[in-house]
Amino acid sequence: MLDSNIKTQLKAYLERLQTAIELVATLDESPKGQEMRSLLQEIAALSPKVSIREDGNASLRPSFAIGRPGETARISFAGIPMGHEFTSLVLALLQTGGHPPKVDAAIIEAIKSLPGEFRFETFISLSCHNCPDVVQALNLMAVLNPGVSSVMIDGAMFQDEVNQRQIMAVPTVYLNGQEFGQGRMSIEEIVAKLDSGAAARDAEKINTKQAFDVLVIGGGPAGASAAIYAARKGIRTGLLAERFGGQVMDTLGIENFISVKATDGPKLVMGLEEHVKDYDVDVMNLQRASRLIPGDLIEVQLENGAAIKSKSVILATGARWREMNVPGEKEYRGKGVAYCPHCDGPLFKGKRVAVIGGGNSGVEAAIDLAGIVSHVTLIEFDSQLRADAVLQRKLNSLPNVTVITKALTTEVIGDGSKVQALDFKDRNTEEIKRIDLEGIFVQIGLLPNTDWLKGTLNLSNRGEIEIDSRGQTSVPGVFAAGDCTTVPYKQIIIAMGAGATASLGAFDHLIRTSPGG
Repeated sequence: MLDSNIKTQLKAYLERLQTAIELVATLDESPKGQEMRSLLQEIAALSPKVSIREDGNASLRPSFAIGRPGETARISFAGIPMGHEFTSLVLALLQTGGHPPKVDAAIIEAIKSLPGEFRFETFISLSCHNCPDVVQALNLMAVLNPGVSSVMIDGAMFQDEVNQRQIMAVPTVYLNGQEFGQGRMSIEEIVAKLDSGAAARDAEKINTKQAFDVLVIGGGPAGASAAIYAARKGIRTGLLAERFGGQVMDTLGIENFISVKATDGPKLVMGLEEHVKDYDVDVMNLQRASRLIPGDLIEVQLENGAAIKSKSVILATGARWREMNVPGEKEYRGKGVAYCPHCDGPLFKGKRVAVIGGGNSGVEAAIDLAGIVSHVTLIEFDSQLRADAVLQRKLNSLPNVTVITKALTTEVIGDGSKVQALDFKDRNTEEIKRIDLEGIFVQIGLLPNTDWLKGTLNLSNRGEIEIDSRGQTSVPGVFAAGDCTTVPYKQIIIAMGAGATASLGAFDHLIRTSPGG
């Protein structure tokens, strides 16, 4: 199961165990059951503090739990946690064995203080790069609070469970048998959702903060870069983010970040966060700005009722997936309508799907899905695909792909619980046609997160913040950077450079407008 390099690394990690742990297996004679037995045996052989029992009685077979001898195990894996989930397995082993987690003390205390019983089930796919964050967060909560249990369920292995609960997106989390949430969630987000008083406490804390010299709004590449450049100037710097990392957290392969041959979104965001925390930056995560009020001191109001003031502001709010905006899309989001083929693709094994969009993202999605599903229909509004020629050649070579051009999606059709079909208008004949299918993957570009700024500063007809060469907006003291602006190319490396430019522009503004400047 594990190659020699991984065994060597895992053995070194297991030396950090402070207490004995046991792997409690509930196996069967299936190939996956035998594979799981082999994995557990290999792990146990690497440390005298790890033992195996095969007398588990979990409802899902094959599965295994991780706990301490004499205690009821609270972390389980219904599936073989390899691929993206291998890190989840390693952390579960270490944290169950007493190795301290790298989490803020305030979060640890909040988890320990949660009253009640919380039984979490997380449906994942091993190709999903968003799933490990959720699994790791819930596993840690199970380690810290005896009232919490967490089980990871591989949707590809337990198709009956997926079909029974009509799960069409991962990660999907159930709490005490009821759906709790879908998509990436950080441990802070989960705790805030469980703790009803968290928002009010956050607002109270934020309201007491003194005015910043520079307040960055957004925690993606542009925002992180801007915050670092500001902090390096020795000025009072704050960073407000709805979700640190932003859109990059949902990015799989990154191979054009110069000096780094290959990485992925979560790894890059981890590096960004660590770099920001090396500096004196007041990071306020899980906070959403709702209004910008210009003035000598610029005021930023938040959705939780708090308000922050700053001498200058850098807007780096990024962008989100563009939606089709047709009837049925919102109703069936997560029930057949999806936006991440890497995450949700395995749930549609053997089924019929459509991909909306003929650019690089759409064609890449169709190629990936063609290896999983029974048939892919790619729908493009224009008369021809816009993807690179090499991608189009690959697409055209696949036998289970149909390409439809000059087509406008008009409606998502379902039975109330899941997608059943898609209606589109043939722009050649104006005829409405229907495709029977089970899944729709939307890949039609990005939309800037600037709705809350309308009427406050100048936006382009696409909703992008208009900036000059220094990142200055139409409002004095307010700068902007990254995918939310009129910068012509939306790339991670360009967003970082734009963040630096906006930060230097803001610093120059402060020098010129400060008393005696």
